[in-house]
Amino acid sequence: MMMKHTLRKLPVLWLLLLAACMAFAQEKKATENCLDYAVAGDTVTFICESGARLQLQFSSSTVVRVWFDPTGKLQRRNPSFAVVHEVLEEVGEIHVNDEPASFEIYTAQLRVRLNKNPMQLLIYDKWQRLIFSDYKDRGHVANGTQVVAHKVLRGDEQFYGLGEKSGPLNRRGRAYKMWNSDKPCYSTQEDPLYKSIPFFMSSYNYGIFLDNTYKTEFKFGTESDEYYSFEAPDGAFIYYFIYGKDYKAIQQQYIGLTGKPIMPPKWAFGFAQSRGLYTKEDQALEVAAEFRKRRIPIDIIYQDIGWTQWLQDFEWRQGNYTDPKGMLRQLRADGFKVILSQDPVVSQANEKQWKDANERGFFVKDSRTGKAYDMPWPWGGNCGVVDFSIPEVANWWGALQQKPLDDGAHGFWTDMGEPAWSNEEDTDRLFMQHHAGMHDEIHNVYGHIWDKVVKEEFEKRNPNKRIFQMTRAAYAGLQRYTFGWSGDSGNGADVLEGWGQFANQVQVGISAGLGGIPFWTTDITGYCGDITDYPAMAELFTRWMQFGIFNPLSRSHHEGDNAVEPWRFGEVAEKNAKAAIELKYQLFPYLYTYGRTAHDTGLPILRGLFMEYPQDEQAVQVEDQFLFGEELLVAPVLKKGERVKRVYLPDGEWIDFNDKKTVYLGGQQLAYRAPLNTIPIFVRKGSIVPMMPVMQYIHEDPAYPLLIHIFPNYEDEQATFTLYEDDGESLDYLKDVYAKTTFTCTTTATGWETELACSDRGYTPPSGRGLFLHYHLERRPTQVIIDGKPVNELTGMTAQELVATTSPVAGWLWDEAQQTCIVKTKDQRNALKIHLQ
Repeated sequence: MMMKHTLRKLPVLWLLLLAACMAFAQEKKATENCLDYAVAGDTVTFICESGARLQLQFSSSTVVRVWFDPTGKLQRRNPSFAVVHEVLEEVGEIHVNDEPASFEIYTAQLRVRLNKNPMQLLIYDKWQRLIFSDYKDRGHVANGTQVVAHKVLRGDEQFYGLGEKSGPLNRRGRAYKMWNSDKPCYSTQEDPLYKSIPFFMSSYNYGIFLDNTYKTEFKFGTESDEYYSFEAPDGAFIYYFIYGKDYKAIQQQYIGLTGKPIMPPKWAFGFAQSRGLYTKEDQALEVAAEFRKRRIPIDIIYQDIGWTQWLQDFEWRQGNYTDPKGMLRQLRADGFKVILSQDPVVSQANEKQWKDANERGFFVKDSRTGKAYDMPWPWGGNCGVVDFSIPEVANWWGALQQKPLDDGAHGFWTDMGEPAWSNEEDTDRLFMQHHAGMHDEIHNVYGHIWDKVVKEEFEKRNPNKRIFQMTRAAYAGLQRYTFGWSGDSGNGADVLEGWGQFANQVQVGISAGLGGIPFWTTDITGYCGDITDYPAMAELFTRWMQFGIFNPLSRSHHEGDNAVEPWRFGEVAEKNAKAAIELKYQLFPYLYTYGRTAHDTGLPILRGLFMEYPQDEQAVQVEDQFLFGEELLVAPVLKKGERVKRVYLPDGEWIDFNDKKTVYLGGQQLAYRAPLNTIPIFVRKGSIVPMMPVMQYIHEDPAYPLLIHIFPNYEDEQATFTLYEDDGESLDYLKDVYAKTTFTCTTTATGWETELACSDRGYTPPSGRGLFLHYHLERRPTQVIIDGKPVNELTGMTAQELVATTSPVAGWLWDEAQQTCIVKTKDQRNALKIHLQ
């Protein structure tokens, strides 16, 4: 206050002079001159004139960790919560060329230059193409504990990433914050949301991961056409520069740094039904029975937070559940798995548990009082926030969550882990003191630490069993512990006006995959809004379902007691929803294979067209379509009343997956008829798509036949696919225990040659299962030969009857209407050659 009064009395001229001096001082912080350097193995530390340090650690020939510290201490309070593999490859001793105006470092892929006066970092590829550069002398600007990095922005540069964010996929021209926030019914432009994943990729062949857990900000050209920036208010200013030949290569290296995604159990890829007030035993049994009665496939039923007696004692609510073990046993016998919600708090009304946790010191503290922070909670009254950064908490929490697992539950969804009601405006939360640090540092990783505890304690008590854990609030590296969903989407004011929020879930889902969340779902129907007119809601439900079944994890969920089971919306909506869910189950072998790819590489299953077709100028602008794996392109209908969908097909040829015979030339937009019973789906010519018959739950028939759909390529070209299988339940996949079957179809001048190659590494699929190869052709073959022996043409039956038959006799038939040749044989886990003449 004294300073303000003094300033008011100064003459205007003195004020201007003072402002100029302050501006000069601010600018001086940006103008660091680099004087010297020191090398220690793969790390070079540059010494600045002011005492600041800029450290470059070469994680590989294409990944450089950049650490700028204006204090020169190069110290951090906590090790990285995200990075688990600092060294991706051995690069040996780094050599620095000390030139008159710069220091230069060469790797096998990069040329790194640091200009001395003023200090400026520039990174080129090995062909001397500038990829990434500090903006003038403002590459790293310090202001107290805040550091802002300014980088050169090219006129045609595009940006993708930052994980689960709303709005367009291309981030250019927008600004974003990282602060995990509970945002029910969020808009199509709202930011921040539930997860903080400060990793993005540029069209100039690089990615940046800012490994800082504070409220970081990213401004992609909002302040200037010449630069973009990213900044942190406090903490170690560390970021990773990642060079790659394309987006896939960049993302794979990010996953190399932050860890591989865990694979869900096989049943997690089935359909799941939920509701805010799914909290009763009789209700769960009735809903499950109705699904089976109506023959709508489903694997999972959720129970929301009201299943507990108290927050969070993991005891079944008295009066709602009379025999929970019996309920779970019956549901399991009917092919159902039950997933339970958990919150990271203990209600003060839960006196016994609250007292126990408080006496142990297991709650986050209030820095003003030293006592447990008094957290208002959306339900259950005020709570203590469990401090999962305390090592002893893990075993305590693990024992609690094991109780319903021992009863027969199958996993959890960790909800409200922001922790809820800790948004930007809730500044009192900044007085929360965790064992690992103050809340401004720990906020974004609070849910991350919780998920780590849940996963590790599950595996400790359930050895060699895959966890199912789906989370809302997270930080970079979450893929090591959990899966994700997009939180409380939809229009709370008017559920029927939720089309915009629904459409934006396509971008949110694609973006989530870019943040290392390959196993993801939207809440089908949207969480928000009271449904009072089910017939009026039927169209939005149908279209949301048709998109939702292409989420790797598919869950229908809505708030309160708003029922969203398919039959609630009328016969037509039920029929179309059932058909969509059945398609998801038919595609299970294809989807599960890409699940393994996601584990191995971190590449998303739901992919933006820009990722597969970065050189196609029109494809990179498409944001309402996606690739499901590499072979299938999906263009869900996202607008009310739309019956003709404008679809852009990238270069090549694309076949209508609905009729499997209509061919479209790529590189063009087409008008595709899409009545309510139709999802626009296309398969790339020269593809193979493994499928299975419809089942009521995943692997209802463990020896199910494989239906291999082959869309042959041109003469002398191949179509190929390697099917991945494992036991679907254990952690043996981490030891590479699996079976692979490679199908290769070569088009020749006289027909089509298909070879099967099997590789069983500790896991063998059911022997003798049926193998039905569906060749989608332009003409009827004259003969089919299997391993050198002609097989008979089967007449007098339809294609459906052929697939359903259990006869061991090999043969083939031609379906004229579908222009399909179906070859029947058995999978004996040996090499096989099939020739169609």
